[in-house]
Amino acid sequence: MSGNWRTTKGSTTSAMQTQVGGDHYKSLKIQPLEYALANDLGICEHAVIKYVSRWKNKGHVDDLRKARHYIDILIERECCED
Repeated sequence: MSGNWRTTKGSTTSAMQTQVGGDHYKSLKIQPLEYALANDLGICEHAVIKYVSRWKNKGHVDDLRKARHYIDILIERECCED
């Protein structure tokens, strides 16, 4: 992992190098969360990146639907804000 992530006291592995609940991000060059944090993305943008990055290895078409849902939220907020 790149970035300035610090390890927890007594740990040799940073939290960004640990994945709880599967290994669907292990094959990626950068984790979606790391990308989102480095680029100051909001929660909806992060969710789109996350679901699109993992859809083939985890949730399949359901993950694409989840990504579309977050895109729809972004569109509504952009189009409907006063």
